[in-house]
Amino acid sequence: MSLLTTLLIAIGLSMDALAVSMIKGLSLKKDLFKQALLIALFFGGFQWFMPLLGYALGTFIHFPLFLNSAHWIAFALLGAIGAKMIRESFHIKEEEHEEKMVSTKLIVLLGLAIATSIDSLAVGLSFSFLSTKIFLSAILIGITTFSISFAGVYIGKRAEQ
Repeated sequence: MSLLTTLLIAIGLSMDALAVSMIKGLSLKKDLFKQALLIALFFGGFQWFMPLLGYALGTFIHFPLFLNSAHWIAFALLGAIGAKMIRESFHIKEEEHEEKMVSTKLIVLLGLAIATSIDSLAVGLSFSFLSTKIFLSAILIGITTFSISFAGVYIGKRAEQ
C-alpha cells in the first residue's frame, strides 16, 4: 500500500476525532494548550493502538469463522450502544449531558477516544487480510490524528469567538 493511500486513510479515520476535538475546543475556558495536548494524545494514541489491535485480531482469528459471524457481532455491539444512548436520553437531564460533554476528565476522554477509534480497529483488521505493513501505517494514523485533533481544539475555540 502506498504512503499516499495510507495518509488518505489516516485523514479519513481522524475526521470523527476532529469533530469531537472542535466541540471540546468550543467548551474549553482555560489551559487551552494543555487540554489540546491531552485530547490529541488520547485520540492520536488510540488511533495508533487500535489498528495494531485489529491487525493482531485478524492474524489470530480464523477468517471464515469470523466472516460468518461478523455481522452478528457488529449488530450486537451497535445495538447495545444504541440502547444505552436511548436509555440515557430519558434519564439524563440536559445540564448533566452538557457537563459530561464539556468535561476533560480522563474517563470521558478515554470513552471518546475509544468511540472515535473503533473504525481504526476495523482498518487494522482489514490490513491483516491484505498483509499490509501495520507498524508504519499505525504510526502514520496516530500522528495524523494527533495533529488534526490538536488543531481541532484550536479551530473549535476560534469558532466560539
